[in-house]
Amino acid sequence: MRQSYLFTKTKREAQSDETSVSAQLLLRAGFVHKEMAGVYSFLPLGLLTLNKIIAVIREEINAIGGQELLLSSLQDSAPWKKSGRWSDEVLDIWFKTKLKNKTEVGLANTHEEALTNLLRHHVSSWRDLPLYLYQFQTKFRNELRSKNGLLRTREFIMKDMYSFSRDEKEHEEFYEKAKNAYKTIFKRLGIGDQTVLTFASGGSFSEFSHEFQALSEAGEDTIFLCEKCHVAINKEVKDRLTACPQCGQEAFKERSAIEVGNIFPLGVKFSEALNLEFVNEKGVKLPVVMGSYGIGPARSMATIVELLHDAKGMVWPREVAPFTVHLLALPGGEKEADKLYDSFLKEGIEVLYDDREATAGEKLTDADLLGIPLRVVVSQKTVATKEAEVKKRTGEKLEMVRLTNLVSYIAEAA
Repeated sequence: MRQSYLFTKTKREAQSDETSVSAQLLLRAGFVHKEMAGVYSFLPLGLLTLNKIIAVIREEINAIGGQELLLSSLQDSAPWKKSGRWSDEVLDIWFKTKLKNKTEVGLANTHEEALTNLLRHHVSSWRDLPLYLYQFQTKFRNELRSKNGLLRTREFIMKDMYSFSRDEKEHEEFYEKAKNAYKTIFKRLGIGDQTVLTFASGGSFSEFSHEFQALSEAGEDTIFLCEKCHVAINKEVKDRLTACPQCGQEAFKERSAIEVGNIFPLGVKFSEALNLEFVNEKGVKLPVVMGSYGIGPARSMATIVELLHDAKGMVWPREVAPFTVHLLALPGGEKEADKLYDSFLKEGIEVLYDDREATAGEKLTDADLLGIPLRVVVSQKTVATKEAEVKKRTGEKLEMVRLTNLVSYIAEAA
């Protein structure tokens, strides 16, 4: 993409009403636009990154047997009334409205009820199970406080998956697969080393559920990190346990963290309420055993920025960066930069080409702010030696690479 085609412009100053580093940088770089408190639009660079995060999640969830679907945002109140969660006194984050015929509907904040109700039309026998169904879908939550940019919003895309198993053993087997898949996802997103498995209060039949908490001072959650095995417990668990549930150690360090994912045993709570049953091999009718598994791609995006930025701007991991290469044409290097841009495109290298009429200082500053993994600079000075200047966003070292070798060098590095 030619940067001169981008309708977005970078900003030198952060918005005064944004306190989190991720919100300030994403807004300054033109990745997102703030519509109102807790509501953000994704602009071209931001959407490219968001879609790459979604692609990573999709690959790993498909690998453990997930089937993707897309459920409606508008919610029939009937299943929710059956589960007892339609009342604002039970679930106080609803956005509700009425159709022209006065029928009351809600905007989905989660989808346990909707999917459980749907599967009543598809599951009747033990042969129909297990099922692992997931989606990337917009959720709406009427948060009392919506702050910290993409870390807490009222409208957001959620990857929510639900497992439907024949018994607790089958559920537990998949639960462990999901736990490992989440670890792989956060590793691929570049935040695996800073994200810890956290024991939370349990579901219907399990002592614990699990959160994935990224250690960050920007986090709203407080967790207690075991200094021996590097897993954590949240506040609820800390109130009733004195020792680590994994290793038994009693030494914890209090940390702030961002919850980037969770997995939760649901047992038969929703299947019993909504009559989702199956007949087993012996002809006995039983409720389906369920679990839920959530990741917020946009929150993950903000968390990456919180953990990996530096004083100059964002530092995107290669797998989720909007582009692999940021090509800068400085005075005297325009013709060679044009040729390189065409060569990169022919080789399938994702490149943002800064062909704008701007000063060298502006282009270099913007390149640091945008945080694309590799920066390639072509100028009068480099053309004179038939080279280009290559620099990784994660380092300070400059490398001079022959123009004739540059495309193959970048393709190999990417």
